[in-house]
Amino acid sequence: MFLYILGLVTVWYLYRWYKESKRVPNKGSKYVYITGCDSGFGNNLAKHLDKLGFCVIAGCYTEKGETELKKVSSERLTAISLDVAKSESVKKVAAFIKTLVGEKGLWAVVNNAGVATPSGPVDWLTIDDYKSMLAVNLNGVIDVTLSVLPLIKKARGRVVNVASVFGRIKGPDLNMAPFGVKVLCIEPGFFKTSVTDTVMLKNQFKGLWDRLPQDMKDDYGQTFLETSEFNQLRDSDLMKVVHCMEHAIASIYPRYRYSPGWDAKFLWLPISYMPTWISDRFFLRYSPKPKVSMI
Repeated sequence: MFLYILGLVTVWYLYRWYKESKRVPNKGSKYVYITGCDSGFGNNLAKHLDKLGFCVIAGCYTEKGETELKKVSSERLTAISLDVAKSESVKKVAAFIKTLVGEKGLWAVVNNAGVATPSGPVDWLTIDDYKSMLAVNLNGVIDVTLSVLPLIKKARGRVVNVASVFGRIKGPDLNMAPFGVKVLCIEPGFFKTSVTDTVMLKNQFKGLWDRLPQDMKDDYGQTFLETSEFNQLRDSDLMKVVHCMEHAIASIYPRYRYSPGWDAKFLWLPISYMPTWISDRFFLRYSPKPKVSMI
């Protein structure tokens, strides 16, 4: 019986490998719009897709990011200034894209731009802290997507959202399925990018601590600050994520979820499937405890 099951699983994986190995034709006529291309995943994806022959529209937050990307790319790639937190900037880029792609429409938009700070215990943060992060990670994604969605629908293309393995508890948005639009999600584990820079994370965490009132510092205790580590093992091979992005864009049969990184596959995903009382106990067990903790 075990051999039959093993055989079926093997056949399934071979079938999936064969199916997912197929790529869309006519890459040179397909436009891909990527946000957050100054560095990290977005920068690598823009260069990778450019080499594959796609027409890339790379949104960069800084002028330096635009300049550096243009130096190492072909004439097919268009680097353009973009601040996803500002609707004026998003609308300006969308208008440019509409003129550029014409009746062909936009094959894909990759919502890659994101920030990871400020982050800390919930009672350390203010509503303005949340607003600054949501302006990029949530409102920016919605704004960018809506700004080009008519062009995506015209091409029956893709919306690729780069999130995190921690967001796996939310299901994919299938509202665009009737229009032939696939909404796909990339859920990386911990990779070595500017978003996960340990020095930056420690500095911002210390900044949050310094502005706390003394009574709250007393509740948490100095030990909490010292034991809040940001030394997770980070994978330096960003192409693991980039290849997932490329597959979501170029495969005829893309996956709805991609989870690049060994920590995502063997730690965070299994935890996400566990009953909440188990996953909660895991995080409580291995998270630093405030001084007044009752656990």
